[in-house]
Amino acid sequence: MQTYGNPNVTYKWWTGNSGVTNRSGKFIAAHAAHTGLISFAAGANTLFELSRFDPSLPMGSQGFVSLPHLASIGIGFDQLGAWTGAGVVNIAVVHLVFSMVYGAGALMHSLLFPGDMQESEVIQARKFKLEWNNPDNQTFILGHHLLFFGVACIWFVEWARIHGIYDPAIGAVRQVNYNLDLSMIWQRQFDFLAIDNLEDVMGGHAFLAFFEIGGGAFHIATKQIGEYTSFKGDGLLSAEAVLSFSLGGIGFAAIVVAFWCATNTTVYPIEFYGEPLDRVFLIAPAWVDTVDLSGTAPLGHSGRCYLANFHYIAGFFALQGHLWHALRAMGYNFKDLGAKFKFAAE
Repeated sequence: MQTYGNPNVTYKWWTGNSGVTNRSGKFIAAHAAHTGLISFAAGANTLFELSRFDPSLPMGSQGFVSLPHLASIGIGFDQLGAWTGAGVVNIAVVHLVFSMVYGAGALMHSLLFPGDMQESEVIQARKFKLEWNNPDNQTFILGHHLLFFGVACIWFVEWARIHGIYDPAIGAVRQVNYNLDLSMIWQRQFDFLAIDNLEDVMGGHAFLAFFEIGGGAFHIATKQIGEYTSFKGDGLLSAEAVLSFSLGGIGFAAIVVAFWCATNTTVYPIEFYGEPLDRVFLIAPAWVDTVDLSGTAPLGHSGRCYLANFHYIAGFFALQGHLWHALRAMGYNFKDLGAKFKFAAE
Protein backbone atom coordinates (compact mmCIF):
# COMPACT_ATOMS: atom_id res chain seq x y z
CA MET A 1 0.00 0.00 0.00
CA GLN A 2 1.19 3.53 -0.74
CA THR A 3 2.32 5.11 2.55
CA TYR A 4 3.57 8.44 1.18
CA GLY A 5 6.83 8.08 3.07
CA ASN A 6 5.28 7.31 6.47
CA PRO A 7 6.53 3.87 7.61
CA ASN A 8 4.17 3.82 10.60
CA VAL A 9 0.97 4.58 8.74
CA THR A 10 -2.24 3.03 10.06
CA TYR A 11 -5.46 2.35 8.18
CA LYS A 12 -9.10 2.41 9.22
CA TRP A 13 -11.13 -0.81 9.44
CA TRP A 14 -12.74 -0.18 6.06
CA THR A 15 -9.37 -0.20 4.27
CA GLY A 16 -9.62 -3.94 3.80
CA ASN A 17 -6.64 -4.40 1.49
CA SER A 18 -4.24 -3.02 4.07
CA GLY A 19 -4.85 -6.00 6.35
CA VAL A 20 -3.67 -8.54 3.78
CA THR A 21 -1.01 -6.61 1.88
CA ASN A 22 1.97 -8.51 3.29
CA ARG A 23 0.13 -11.39 4.94
CA SER A 24 -0.41 -14.16 2.41
CA GLY A 25 -2.42 -16.33 4.81
CA LYS A 26 -4.96 -13.55 5.39
CA PHE A 27 -4.89 -12.88 1.65
CA ILE A 28 -5.97 -16.47 0.96
CA ALA A 29 -8.66 -16.19 3.67
CA ALA A 30 -10.09 -13.13 1.92
CA HIS A 31 -10.05 -14.93 -1.43
CA ALA A 32 -11.84 -17.96 0.00
CA ALA A 33 -14.43 -15.78 1.74
CA HIS A 34 -15.16 -13.84 -1.46
CA THR A 35 -15.50 -17.09 -3.41
CA GLY A 36 -17.90 -18.42 -0.78
CA LEU A 37 -20.07 -15.30 -1.06
CA ILE A 38 -20.18 -15.61 -4.85
CA SER A 39 -21.04 -19.31 -4.64
CA PHE A 40 -23.80 -18.62 -2.10
CA ALA A 41 -25.25 -15.84 -4.26
CA ALA A 42 -25.27 -18.12 -7.32
CA GLY A 43 -26.98 -20.99 -5.52
CA ALA A 44 -29.51 -18.85 -3.68
CA ASN A 45 -30.45 -16.80 -6.75
CA THR A 46 -30.88 -19.97 -8.83
CA LEU A 47 -33.40 -21.32 -6.31
CA PHE A 48 -35.12 -17.93 -6.13
CA GLU A 49 -35.52 -17.73 -9.90
CA LEU A 50 -36.70 -21.33 -10.13
CA SER A 51 -39.36 -20.65 -7.49
CA ARG A 52 -40.89 -17.86 -9.57
CA PHE A 53 -40.33 -19.31 -13.04
CA ASP A 54 -43.52 -19.51 -15.10
CA PRO A 55 -43.13 -22.26 -17.75
CA SER A 56 -46.04 -20.81 -19.73
CA LEU A 57 -43.97 -17.69 -20.52
CA PRO A 58 -40.66 -17.43 -22.41
CA MET A 59 -37.71 -17.49 -20.02
CA GLY A 60 -36.25 -14.46 -21.77
CA SER A 61 -39.21 -12.29 -20.82
CA GLN A 62 -39.02 -13.02 -17.07
CA GLY A 63 -35.85 -11.12 -16.21
CA PHE A 64 -33.75 -14.08 -15.08
CA VAL A 65 -29.96 -14.31 -14.88
CA SER A 66 -29.01 -17.65 -13.30
CA LEU A 67 -31.50 -19.93 -15.09
CA PRO A 68 -30.50 -18.63 -18.56
CA HIS A 69 -26.85 -19.40 -17.86
CA LEU A 70 -27.70 -22.97 -16.90
CA ALA A 71 -30.03 -23.38 -19.87
CA SER A 72 -27.32 -22.08 -22.24
CA ILE A 73 -24.98 -24.91 -21.24
CA GLY A 74 -27.72 -27.51 -21.58
CA ILE A 75 -28.75 -27.93 -17.95
CA GLY A 76 -32.50 -28.24 -17.29
CA PHE A 77 -33.56 -30.09 -20.44
CA ASP A 78 -34.82 -33.65 -20.79
CA GLN A 79 -33.66 -36.14 -23.43
CA LEU A 80 -36.31 -34.88 -25.87
CA GLY A 81 -34.94 -31.34 -25.66
CA ALA A 82 -37.81 -29.87 -23.62
CA TRP A 83 -37.12 -27.61 -20.65
CA THR A 84 -38.02 -29.35 -17.40
CA GLY A 85 -35.61 -27.74 -14.94
CA ALA A 86 -34.01 -31.14 -14.30
CA GLY A 87 -30.73 -30.81 -12.45
CA VAL A 88 -31.15 -27.11 -11.68
CA VAL A 89 -31.86 -27.70 -7.99
CA ASN A 90 -28.83 -29.99 -7.76
CA ILE A 91 -26.58 -27.30 -9.21
CA ALA A 92 -27.98 -24.71 -6.79
CA VAL A 93 -27.52 -26.96 -3.76
CA VAL A 94 -23.95 -27.82 -4.78
CA HIS A 95 -23.16 -24.08 -4.90
CA LEU A 96 -24.69 -23.59 -1.46
CA VAL A 97 -22.67 -26.49 -0.02
CA PHE A 98 -19.48 -25.18 -1.63
CA SER A 99 -20.17 -21.75 -0.17
CA MET A 100 -20.03 -23.30 3.30
CA VAL A 101 -16.82 -25.14 2.43
CA TYR A 102 -15.23 -21.91 1.18
CA GLY A 103 -16.47 -20.08 4.26
CA ALA A 104 -14.97 -22.71 6.53
CA GLY A 105 -11.69 -22.49 4.63
CA ALA A 106 -11.71 -18.71 5.02
CA LEU A 107 -12.24 -18.99 8.76
CA MET A 108 -9.50 -21.60 9.11
CA HIS A 109 -6.99 -19.46 7.21
CA SER A 110 -8.06 -16.41 9.17
CA LEU A 111 -8.13 -17.91 12.67
CA LEU A 112 -6.13 -21.16 12.74
CA PHE A 113 -3.50 -21.08 10.01
CA PRO A 114 -0.53 -18.66 9.96
CA GLY A 115 -1.31 -15.14 8.84
CA ASP A 116 1.82 -15.26 6.69
CA MET A 117 2.50 -18.39 4.63
CA GLN A 118 6.22 -17.99 5.32
CA GLU A 119 5.49 -19.12 8.88
CA SER A 120 3.73 -22.32 7.78
CA GLU A 121 5.15 -25.71 8.68
CA VAL A 122 4.19 -27.00 5.22
CA ILE A 123 7.03 -26.56 2.73
CA GLN A 124 4.73 -26.23 -0.30
CA ALA A 125 2.63 -23.59 1.47
CA ARG A 126 5.70 -21.44 2.12
CA LYS A 127 6.22 -21.14 -1.63
CA PHE A 128 3.05 -19.02 -1.79
CA LYS A 129 4.40 -16.25 0.40
CA LEU A 130 3.91 -12.68 -0.79
CA GLU A 131 6.98 -10.78 -1.95
CA TRP A 132 5.55 -8.09 -4.16
CA ASN A 133 8.83 -6.87 -5.62
CA ASN A 134 10.19 -10.40 -6.17
CA PRO A 135 9.46 -11.46 -9.79
CA ASP A 136 10.21 -15.13 -9.03
CA ASN A 137 7.56 -15.17 -6.31
CA GLN A 138 4.98 -13.32 -8.38
CA THR A 139 5.48 -15.38 -11.53
CA PHE A 140 5.20 -18.60 -9.47
CA ILE A 141 1.80 -17.56 -8.09
CA LEU A 142 0.63 -16.26 -11.48
CA GLY A 143 1.50 -19.59 -13.07
CA HIS A 144 -0.79 -21.51 -10.75
CA HIS A 145 -3.66 -19.12 -11.49
CA LEU A 146 -3.19 -19.69 -15.21
CA LEU A 147 -3.20 -23.47 -14.77
CA PHE A 148 -6.58 -23.38 -13.04
CA PHE A 149 -8.03 -21.06 -15.70
CA GLY A 150 -6.81 -23.45 -18.39
CA VAL A 151 -8.36 -26.45 -16.66
CA ALA A 152 -11.67 -24.55 -16.44
CA CYS A 153 -11.56 -23.92 -20.20
CA ILE A 154 -10.87 -27.63 -20.83
CA TRP A 155 -13.86 -28.54 -18.65
CA PHE A 156 -16.12 -26.24 -20.68
CA VAL A 157 -14.86 -27.56 -24.03
CA GLU A 158 -15.28 -31.17 -22.95
CA TRP A 159 -18.72 -30.48 -21.47
CA ALA A 160 -19.86 -29.08 -24.82
CA ARG A 161 -18.32 -32.01 -26.70
CA ILE A 162 -19.70 -34.80 -24.49
CA HIS A 163 -22.85 -33.45 -22.86
CA GLY A 164 -23.79 -30.71 -25.31
CA ILE A 165 -24.89 -27.10 -24.99
CA TYR A 166 -27.89 -25.18 -26.30
CA ASP A 167 -27.73 -24.11 -29.95
CA PRO A 168 -30.25 -21.35 -30.75
CA ALA A 169 -29.85 -22.12 -34.47
CA ILE A 170 -31.77 -25.37 -34.01
CA GLY A 171 -33.49 -24.61 -30.70
CA ALA A 172 -32.08 -27.67 -28.92
CA VAL A 173 -29.13 -29.00 -26.96
CA ARG A 174 -26.46 -30.62 -29.13
CA GLN A 175 -22.90 -31.84 -28.82
CA VAL A 176 -20.40 -29.28 -30.10
CA ASN A 177 -16.87 -30.09 -31.23
CA TYR A 178 -14.28 -27.33 -31.13
CA ASN A 179 -12.96 -25.74 -34.33
CA LEU A 180 -9.26 -25.24 -33.62
CA ASP A 181 -8.59 -23.11 -36.70
CA LEU A 182 -5.91 -20.59 -35.70
CA SER A 183 -6.71 -18.22 -38.57
CA MET A 184 -10.37 -18.19 -37.49
CA ILE A 185 -9.38 -17.60 -33.86
CA TRP A 186 -7.18 -14.68 -34.88
CA GLN A 187 -9.92 -13.15 -37.03
CA ARG A 188 -12.49 -13.55 -34.25
CA GLN A 189 -10.43 -11.25 -32.05
CA PHE A 190 -11.71 -8.38 -34.19
CA ASP A 191 -15.33 -9.44 -34.79
CA PHE A 192 -16.17 -11.52 -31.70
CA LEU A 193 -19.44 -9.64 -31.20
CA ALA A 194 -20.74 -11.21 -34.43
CA ILE A 195 -19.85 -14.85 -33.59
CA ASP A 196 -22.73 -17.05 -34.75
CA ASN A 197 -21.12 -20.50 -34.61
CA LEU A 198 -20.72 -22.58 -31.45
CA GLU A 199 -17.82 -24.55 -32.95
CA ASP A 200 -15.90 -21.27 -33.18
CA VAL A 201 -16.75 -20.45 -29.57
CA MET A 202 -15.43 -23.81 -28.41
CA GLY A 203 -12.36 -23.47 -30.63
CA GLY A 204 -11.50 -20.20 -28.91
CA HIS A 205 -11.83 -21.83 -25.50
CA ALA A 206 -9.71 -24.82 -26.59
CA PHE A 207 -6.95 -22.50 -27.78
CA LEU A 208 -7.23 -20.45 -24.59
CA ALA A 209 -6.87 -23.63 -22.51
CA PHE A 210 -3.65 -24.55 -24.32
CA PHE A 211 -2.35 -20.97 -24.08
CA GLU A 212 -3.12 -20.62 -20.37
CA ILE A 213 -1.75 -24.02 -19.33
CA GLY A 214 1.39 -23.44 -21.39
CA GLY A 215 1.77 -19.99 -19.87
CA GLY A 216 1.15 -21.34 -16.39
CA ALA A 217 3.82 -24.01 -16.78
CA PHE A 218 6.23 -21.41 -18.15
CA HIS A 219 5.67 -19.04 -15.24
CA ILE A 220 6.04 -21.79 -12.64
CA ALA A 221 9.21 -23.24 -14.20
CA THR A 222 11.08 -20.08 -15.13
CA LYS A 223 13.00 -17.67 -12.93
CA GLN A 224 13.99 -14.09 -13.47
CA ILE A 225 16.52 -14.08 -16.30
CA GLY A 226 19.30 -11.55 -16.04
CA GLU A 227 19.38 -8.51 -13.81
CA TYR A 228 16.08 -7.35 -12.34
CA THR A 229 15.92 -3.79 -13.67
CA SER A 230 13.37 -0.98 -13.61
CA PHE A 231 12.42 -1.97 -17.16
CA LYS A 232 11.33 -5.36 -15.78
CA GLY A 233 9.39 -3.79 -12.93
CA ASP A 234 11.98 -3.17 -10.20
CA GLY A 235 10.65 -0.34 -8.09
CA LEU A 236 7.22 -0.56 -9.70
CA LEU A 237 6.10 -4.13 -8.97
CA SER A 238 4.21 -3.84 -5.67
CA ALA A 239 0.91 -4.69 -4.00
CA GLU A 240 -0.60 -1.54 -5.51
CA ALA A 241 0.70 -2.43 -8.95
CA VAL A 242 -0.59 -6.01 -8.86
CA LEU A 243 -3.98 -4.75 -7.65
CA SER A 244 -4.07 -2.25 -10.51
CA PHE A 245 -3.25 -5.01 -13.04
CA SER A 246 -6.10 -7.13 -11.67
CA LEU A 247 -8.60 -4.29 -11.75
CA GLY A 248 -7.54 -3.37 -15.29
CA GLY A 249 -8.13 -6.92 -16.52
CA ILE A 250 -11.45 -7.23 -14.72
CA GLY A 251 -12.64 -3.85 -16.01
CA PHE A 252 -11.72 -4.57 -19.61
CA ALA A 253 -13.33 -8.03 -19.50
CA ALA A 254 -16.52 -6.67 -17.92
CA ILE A 255 -16.97 -4.01 -20.61
CA VAL A 256 -16.36 -6.60 -23.35
CA VAL A 257 -19.00 -8.84 -21.77
CA ALA A 258 -21.43 -5.92 -21.62
CA PHE A 259 -21.23 -5.30 -25.38
CA TRP A 260 -21.28 -9.02 -26.16
CA CYS A 261 -24.27 -9.77 -23.94
CA ALA A 262 -26.19 -6.78 -25.29
CA THR A 263 -25.90 -7.80 -28.94
CA ASN A 264 -24.92 -11.47 -29.41
CA THR A 265 -27.72 -14.04 -29.66
CA THR A 266 -25.63 -17.20 -30.15
CA VAL A 267 -23.85 -17.24 -26.81
CA TYR A 268 -26.78 -15.37 -25.22
CA PRO A 269 -29.89 -16.90 -26.88
CA ILE A 270 -33.01 -14.78 -27.19
CA GLU A 271 -35.07 -17.64 -25.73
CA PHE A 272 -33.28 -17.29 -22.39
CA TYR A 273 -32.03 -13.70 -22.21
CA GLY A 274 -34.56 -11.73 -24.22
CA GLU A 275 -34.20 -9.61 -27.35
CA PRO A 276 -30.95 -7.73 -28.20
CA LEU A 277 -30.66 -4.29 -26.61
CA ASP A 278 -30.45 -0.74 -27.88
CA ARG A 279 -27.60 1.48 -26.70
CA VAL A 280 -28.62 4.89 -25.39
CA PHE A 281 -27.06 7.75 -23.47
CA LEU A 282 -28.77 8.48 -20.14
CA ILE A 283 -26.28 10.62 -18.22
CA ALA A 284 -23.89 7.78 -19.12
CA PRO A 285 -23.96 5.06 -21.82
CA ALA A 286 -26.52 2.36 -21.08
CA TRP A 287 -28.54 -0.41 -22.74
CA VAL A 288 -32.33 -0.63 -22.83
CA ASP A 289 -34.78 -3.34 -23.82
CA THR A 290 -36.37 -3.17 -27.25
CA VAL A 291 -39.63 -4.80 -26.09
CA ASP A 292 -42.03 -4.00 -23.25
CA LEU A 293 -41.59 -6.49 -20.39
CA SER A 294 -43.40 -4.50 -17.72
CA GLY A 295 -45.96 -7.27 -17.22
CA THR A 296 -43.61 -10.24 -16.89
CA ALA A 297 -40.14 -9.21 -15.68
CA PRO A 298 -39.09 -7.55 -12.39
CA LEU A 299 -38.88 -3.79 -12.92
CA GLY A 300 -39.74 -4.47 -16.56
CA HIS A 301 -36.25 -5.46 -17.71
CA SER A 302 -34.85 -8.61 -19.30
CA GLY A 303 -31.97 -10.61 -17.87
CA ARG A 304 -29.92 -9.40 -20.85
CA CYS A 305 -30.54 -5.80 -19.80
CA TYR A 306 -29.49 -6.48 -16.21
CA LEU A 307 -26.33 -8.32 -17.28
CA ALA A 308 -25.20 -5.78 -19.86
CA ASN A 309 -25.69 -2.72 -17.65
CA PHE A 310 -24.28 -4.30 -14.51
CA HIS A 311 -21.12 -5.44 -16.30
CA TYR A 312 -20.67 -2.08 -17.98
CA ILE A 313 -21.04 -0.10 -14.75
CA ALA A 314 -18.87 -2.52 -12.75
CA GLY A 315 -16.25 -2.49 -15.52
CA PHE A 316 -16.21 1.32 -15.59
CA PHE A 317 -15.54 1.57 -11.86
CA ALA A 318 -12.96 -1.23 -12.02
CA LEU A 319 -11.04 0.77 -14.63
CA GLN A 320 -11.18 3.84 -12.38
CA GLY A 321 -9.75 1.70 -9.58
CA HIS A 322 -7.06 0.50 -11.98
CA LEU A 323 -6.01 4.07 -12.77
CA TRP A 324 -6.10 5.06 -9.08
CA HIS A 325 -3.91 2.19 -7.90
CA ALA A 326 -1.62 2.36 -10.94
CA LEU A 327 -0.87 6.01 -10.22
CA ARG A 328 -0.26 5.23 -6.55
CA ALA A 329 2.08 2.39 -7.56
CA MET A 330 4.01 4.86 -9.69
CA GLY A 331 4.42 7.12 -6.65
CA TYR A 332 1.84 9.77 -7.39
CA ASN A 333 0.76 11.54 -4.21
CA PHE A 334 -2.95 12.32 -4.35
CA LYS A 335 -2.52 14.63 -1.38
CA ASP A 336 -0.70 16.96 -3.76
CA LEU A 337 -3.86 17.12 -5.85
CA GLY A 338 -5.87 18.32 -2.87
CA ALA A 339 -3.23 20.93 -2.08
CA LYS A 340 -3.39 22.22 -5.65
CA PHE A 341 -7.16 22.60 -5.49
CA LYS A 342 -6.81 24.43 -2.19
CA PHE A 343 -4.21 26.75 -3.69
CA ALA A 344 -6.44 27.43 -6.72
CA ALA A 345 -9.39 28.23 -4.46
CA GLU A 346 -7.34 30.78 -2.54
